[in-house]
Amino acid sequence: MNITQNNNIGQLVALDYRTAPVFKRYGIDFCCNGNRSIADACAGKEIDSNQLITQLQQAIQSNDNTGTDYRSWPLDLLADYIEKKHHRYVTTRIQEITPFMEKVARVHGERHPELIEVEQLFYATAGNLTAHMKKEELMLFPAIRKMVKAQESGETYNMPSFGSVQGIIAEMHTEHDAEGERLRTIDKLTDNYTPPFDACNTYRVTLALLKEFEEDLHMHIHLENNILFPKAIELEKKLL
Repeated sequence: MNITQNNNIGQLVALDYRTAPVFKRYGIDFCCNGNRSIADACAGKEIDSNQLITQLQQAIQSNDNTGTDYRSWPLDLLADYIEKKHHRYVTTRIQEITPFMEKVARVHGERHPELIEVEQLFYATAGNLTAHMKKEELMLFPAIRKMVKAQESGETYNMPSFGSVQGIIAEMHTEHDAEGERLRTIDKLTDNYTPPFDACNTYRVTLALLKEFEEDLHMHIHLENNILFPKAIELEKKLL
């Protein structure tokens, strides 16, 4: 693969996930803000695009073939995977992080007032993500499964009551962008989840869980924004 400055970041990561760690090292968001070129991303961060491209080329030429080719998966299987792996993860982690976050903000908030804002941001993310995932599970994902079934059986596909999947996907994109921005703010407030010198074990565990939560959400949103959603829109156009 010949990578140039015009390559779309999200599409590049979808083609070869080995490029994702390179973008992460440079602080380039490939999931929520993946729909932009390498040139645009580098210009916004004053990054040497040639150096970045060299590292991306090295990544895809490496012998690490452990990455899963999610692009080859049927859409209904990918939707099932996202729901069972990433949705369940989010639900479980919210329940685990919430009491830790409350305790850390209460005990350390006076010396580290940024924790109060982090707590508020996490609560907003927890509530919005929960509602967001329900819309996917009750509306979008069933529509995707219905489209796959129609394609395989040759049956007529009838648009769902909420309308085109393209419309609800646009809504999902907007909500992804909002969560990406919240997590970037948490990342900045916590200095990339770095515990201060006076952090207790609970404080350290909470930051570690928040970092893991962000990393999982990056993969979660990448699978949807860069693979599932574009393919679902393409399939709908074929069926209608």
